[in-house]
Amino acid sequence: MTTYVPQQTGPLSAYLRFDPERHARSLYWRGWGITQITEEFSLHGVVNEKGKAFGRSTIESWKQRQRWDDAPSIRKIEDGLEIRLLTLIAKEKKTSADLVEMDALNRSIESLAKVRRYEAPGGHAGDLNDKVANRNSGERKKPKKNHFTEEQAEELKRIFLDGCFDYQLRWWKEKDQRTRMILKSRQIGATYYFAFEALMDAIKTGRNQIFLSASKAQAHQFRSYIVSFAKLVGVALAGDPMVITSDLLPPEDAGAELHFLGTNFRTAQGRSGNFYFDEFFWVHSFEELNKVASGMATHKKWRKTYFSTPSTIAHPAHPYWTGERRNRRRKKADRIEIDVSHAALAIGSVGPDRIWRNIVTIRDAEAGGCDLFDIEELEDEYAPDEFANLYMCEFVDDSLSAFKFNDLIACGCDSLVEWQDFNPEAARPYGNRAVWAGYDPQESENGDNAALVVAAPPLAEGGKFRILERHQLRGLDFEQQADFIKAVLSRYNCTYLGIDAKGVGAGVYQLLAKPGAMPGCSIAKIEYSLELKTQMVMKAQNVVRRGRLAFDSGLLDIVSAFVSIKKTLTTSGRSVTFKAGRGGEDGHADLAWATMHILMNEPLDGKEAPKGTMEIIE
Repeated sequence: MTTYVPQQTGPLSAYLRFDPERHARSLYWRGWGITQITEEFSLHGVVNEKGKAFGRSTIESWKQRQRWDDAPSIRKIEDGLEIRLLTLIAKEKKTSADLVEMDALNRSIESLAKVRRYEAPGGHAGDLNDKVANRNSGERKKPKKNHFTEEQAEELKRIFLDGCFDYQLRWWKEKDQRTRMILKSRQIGATYYFAFEALMDAIKTGRNQIFLSASKAQAHQFRSYIVSFAKLVGVALAGDPMVITSDLLPPEDAGAELHFLGTNFRTAQGRSGNFYFDEFFWVHSFEELNKVASGMATHKKWRKTYFSTPSTIAHPAHPYWTGERRNRRRKKADRIEIDVSHAALAIGSVGPDRIWRNIVTIRDAEAGGCDLFDIEELEDEYAPDEFANLYMCEFVDDSLSAFKFNDLIACGCDSLVEWQDFNPEAARPYGNRAVWAGYDPQESENGDNAALVVAAPPLAEGGKFRILERHQLRGLDFEQQADFIKAVLSRYNCTYLGIDAKGVGAGVYQLLAKPGAMPGCSIAKIEYSLELKTQMVMKAQNVVRRGRLAFDSGLLDIVSAFVSIKKTLTTSGRSVTFKAGRGGEDGHADLAWATMHILMNEPLDGKEAPKGTMEIIE
């Protein structure tokens, strides 16, 4: 190899003879540009054998010939480690810091050597981890199912907690409270967090974990998260109930059982463990469900966690939150007062009833590091009262609503368990049986949400309307909305579609009503008037009150949409009408209006044969 001699003292003159190509490559890998390297060589008088300075074209040719940009990262790291280590070795008087750094560099070089062996043909995990190599050197054992090693448990805990927001870390700090009740904003990662907390408790203590939700589909969201967490450390979880073991438990411990329960909670009676009650402010028969849940955690070693977005002050769980439930049938001297204001509970507090309460609004979440929201956009999208309920943890007073909250949540069901004739994952979810659909359009192309609802009509007189699907759209023009409707309904035998044909809806209606656009489907043009709107609400009130509407209990937005509709006077003050949302507009009750477009296809008394129910036999 040709060598060159620097002409003056300086950093590069530490070597009597050195390779400029190698040095240029090292600088390049450390982020220097070709021009900078050229100037560096010129500054220190680096010349070739003929005494001429290296030009930019020469260094560029080295880069191209040696393909510096194509070098793998490990090669660049090795080069930097080698240069730094040789520099320290060349020092005659080494400080203690130099010795510590040399030791660290040597360990890094050893680690890279292991990576090299692992990447070579025939490499295996034992090349990276001595413990794995030692385990593999003996008789191979099949990994235990649903089992976590101590190392996997610690790594999983580190990965998760490193990604938690401040309010989630507060929940982690208070995880050993006997009872917690948390009022939260929508979509701040509560189910995600508590799924992890329960998994870590199961791994560490072997205690059973029980997840209660309004429906099995909702409860299985916990399971989905837990399975995903375990995959992060190479553990595949299976089973329902799921039994988890770990190296942290004594050998005689059979492991922790994880139960995921919806309306089938009665099947878990007699079991015990920590329980997590998801969206408890939205479940029907809360008193009954809570008795079973509390019975599961009677022993003092178990933990109880309730968390939910707020619903209405009429919900049976509201007195538990405020402490009024405890004060019933107690002497005046024994009654307690609990401050459940946001100011008192923003950082969490244990009340006189020994329950730790916490409120986390969307603004609290943002202040705690959650940057997943555009709050200004949400404030623009939702009416002030809706935003306050969904994101600022304020309860709704449904006394002025046209629909009663408790009547609506009574319509919820566990669709995965009860609807054996419906499979949302199938190409034809409801087979060739007839469905009806309702569409509530946006007020304008840049207006509020549009909504599409698909429902199975009653199979017999007085039977139930079952909501199979619901979708909300925003920011689409009339042609895009029409295309979306056709795509969704192409999976069903849709015999009736009711469309509000005002504004953008007029264009949607014209496209879908054209001959051949929706074969076999009767397209109803709905043009609102005070009389028609009143008739629609009266019909829906009757259906809801009689329990003839059914939807999965996890579809909380349907309940919210109906509750948001209020009776009010018209501008003239002479007539009564029904309105919801910002400025008296109807857009934010879109799911409710779309549902009512379906219900009105049946006569008011529900006795005459409804239109559009004939199946198409192919």
